[in-house]
Amino acid sequence: MSHVKAGGATRQASPRPGKRRGLKKFGGETVKVGQIIIRQVGTRTRPGVNVGMGRDYTLFAMKDGVVSFFTRLGKSFVAVK
Repeated sequence: MSHVKAGGATRQASPRPGKRRGLKKFGGETVKVGQIIIRQVGTRTRPGVNVGMGRDYTLFAMKDGVVSFFTRLGKSFVAVK
């Protein structure tokens, strides 16, 4: 006799592809206008100086420069200088 009960059917049979979110440019890296810095869900990191935010919370460079990350009042920001 089996010692383990039969497992139920899986609801999500085929694995879905990832959304390719996360950091695209790290602190100290140079960026050009329009380049994506972070793809995220919600405002985990907020836009600072010379950084714009898209409808899907994507952060992108609005000016050529160097990426820098900093925190202020417990919140994370990214800026391009």
